[in-house]
Amino acid sequence: MPSAAKFDKKMSPKLFVLLVIFSLHCLLALASDPDPIQDFCIPNPKYGAIRTARFTILPCKNSSEATTDDFVFSGIKTAGNFSETGLATVPVNPTNFPGLNTLGMSFVRADLKVGAINPPHFHPRATEITHVVHGSVYSGFVDSNNRVFARVLEQGEVMVFPRGLVHFQMNVGEKPATVFGSFNSQNPGNQKIPAAIFGSGIDDELLEKAFGLSSKQIGMMKRKFDPKLEA
Repeated sequence: MPSAAKFDKKMSPKLFVLLVIFSLHCLLALASDPDPIQDFCIPNPKYGAIRTARFTILPCKNSSEATTDDFVFSGIKTAGNFSETGLATVPVNPTNFPGLNTLGMSFVRADLKVGAINPPHFHPRATEITHVVHGSVYSGFVDSNNRVFARVLEQGEVMVFPRGLVHFQMNVGEKPATVFGSFNSQNPGNQKIPAAIFGSGIDDELLEKAFGLSSKQIGMMKRKFDPKLEA
């Protein structure tokens, strides 16, 4: 078998450049939704989804069967149902808005009562841009060096949350606030930090050592964030 040195000597500069470009292209392709191969793909409810290792493929209607209604969504005119923490969200993706299918994007309307929070969370598959429709919202994210980038956003302002970084929001105004978030993936994912840590079944001893909490305190946190342990 030829050595790596011999292989490098035989490889032409042009071939090396092509291999680098191909590698970068592969990395970019793996980092985002697949590119569409047609103008649009309205899911056909007559057929079930095809699931692969990486994607869920929804068979398309014949393009001649598509209508304008497939590309219009009216479900964010009003707020969703509020949780006990004062947050209401209306996620919008191909499940409830067929026209988004294969276009590599989704969005969400979030409403926050006075003092309410959108707890620290991250989206493993998408960058988010959030726009404050009205209100004053303390917004920010934490980078991989644990540096916080945060400020109060007023009506009309926009902030970007890079893909995979923990971010958060809190209504610091005197009136309810509404924000609109847009993602560069039709399935961005949403992992809330408190629930991921205390509601996922991680061993108690590990959590005690990681956070310096007692067994009783860990139990209280688990009961709060693990639905299976709710009284």
